[in-house]
Amino acid sequence: MKDEVTYRGLTFVPYITREEIDARIKEMGAQITADAAGKMPLFLCVLNGAFPFASELFMNFEGNAEIAFVRLQSYEGTSTTGNVKELLGLNTDIDGRHVIIVEDIVDTGNTIHRLISDLKTKNPASIKVATLLFKPEALQLPVKPDYVGFEIPQKFIIGFGLDLDGLARNLNDIYVIKGTD
Repeated sequence: MKDEVTYRGLTFVPYITREEIDARIKEMGAQITADAAGKMPLFLCVLNGAFPFASELFMNFEGNAEIAFVRLQSYEGTSTTGNVKELLGLNTDIDGRHVIIVEDIVDTGNTIHRLISDLKTKNPASIKVATLLFKPEALQLPVKPDYVGFEIPQKFIIGFGLDLDGLARNLNDIYVIKGTD
């Protein structure tokens, strides 16, 4: 883990280590495995940010499952635009399926609320949300993830899939802007 990293003139320091992330994902995988016993869930990864988390969570699920991808965008720089744009839609039939949306972070709730609303029109048997990070203080819509890796305060973070204008997604750890840790 690097002591600090700099992107777009902002300096970030370590916040959550890869070891903590790995341990929590294993716990979440075990919980989802137990909850989905006898079912074949469809993990629906929200690209691009949730890709590393979805990959690890999917690999920690013990049972039959499938994975699909959608790409939505609501951030520019360090803040949300408030608008959710669909860049890559779902091309898998989810009628009667147990869907687990895998998201990197739930903050305002706009993206996940929009996605859940869209998915409900496709008649799934159930929809659950697994998120690596959850910022309850930032919520603007009534959204409650079913599986939460880490509950965090309202801070801008990068790493392990989370980015700043497309950068820093490949960091193994999660970092926070220096001075806000």
